[in-house]
Amino acid sequence: MLTRRHFGFTLAGSPLLAQTPAPQSDIEWRDARDFTVEGLGYKDRKSPYDRLPARAEALVRKAVWDLSRDSSGVVVRFTANTKAIHARWSVTGKNLASANITAVASSGLDLYAKTDAGRWHWLGIGRPTKFPENTEALAANIPPGQRDYMLYLPLRNGVASLEIGVPKGGEITKSPARAAGSKPILFYGTSITHGISASRSGMTHVAMLGRMFNREVINLGFSGNGKMEPEVAALVAELDPAVFVLDCLPNMNDKEINERAEACVKTIRAAHPATPILLVEDRNYSDNFLNPSRLERNETNHKAMRDLYAKMQRDKIKHLLYLKADNLLGADGEGTIDGSHPTDLGFARQAAEFARVLKTILK
Repeated sequence: MLTRRHFGFTLAGSPLLAQTPAPQSDIEWRDARDFTVEGLGYKDRKSPYDRLPARAEALVRKAVWDLSRDSSGVVVRFTANTKAIHARWSVTGKNLASANITAVASSGLDLYAKTDAGRWHWLGIGRPTKFPENTEALAANIPPGQRDYMLYLPLRNGVASLEIGVPKGGEITKSPARAAGSKPILFYGTSITHGISASRSGMTHVAMLGRMFNREVINLGFSGNGKMEPEVAALVAELDPAVFVLDCLPNMNDKEINERAEACVKTIRAAHPATPILLVEDRNYSDNFLNPSRLERNETNHKAMRDLYAKMQRDKIKHLLYLKADNLLGADGEGTIDGSHPTDLGFARQAAEFARVLKTILK
């Protein structure tokens, strides 16, 4: 039989999605928690895919707690030899999409596979069409062979349950553990970190960086509510990542920066004397060249953070790094949906900028 190569997979005959997926009665379902679930830093969770521990409900503002129940950044890793991959998932929120995020990103699933060349490549999505439960074939007609997969959970909805299904006769197991000493990258930030307005959950800069560096990522982005508050800083400091990325300035003004940023850094540094902390500047609004109020917001935020960073350096706070805003979104105005939230292009540009700094930290 003639074969052809397509993104590292050997395909025989028809294209990947040309055949009809297996009937539901022929699918064997497994709870996703049977596999390798990453992006969850805390064990004492109220629901399976919450991003903060259950005790945080009494510690942080209600808005932060509610947002922490979104499954942004959570990924399920598994290895399979199967001709198809199905998913059945139940979300907690009735709003499947919003004005600046697609339903697929907000409430759907995003599947990646590792190619024969060892690179992660997008393979399929789970489309959410109703509340609360959806079932869909994420990929069909997969050629024989054992491969590694990653399934990204919704960015802006909670997940009450998730099952992964393969046709009878298929094999599916949890992925091997990460290499010893490979700690995660932790991001604490705003709606941009949260993933608004990526087209799907694997397209955030946080997810891209996880694939680039072959590391677990922990996404503590809280849309509109990443403010370096002491209660959240204390929870962040409980975790033990390879690097803390603090990217809260889009939700803060210069007064809040002066009041909270140094305290946030010191809380983390007290718990982790040698772990690098990367401070990220407020991204430049793409329309600030003709929007004086937005330009002023950027400039005052940048000055406050730069002055504070210089002070912390003088105070000899060690292992502190800084990423300026200049190239986070590019200079052509094409990187956002609304001047603030990145498109996929904007997220790719951010990932490249973060990678430039993180590759030295993680070396």
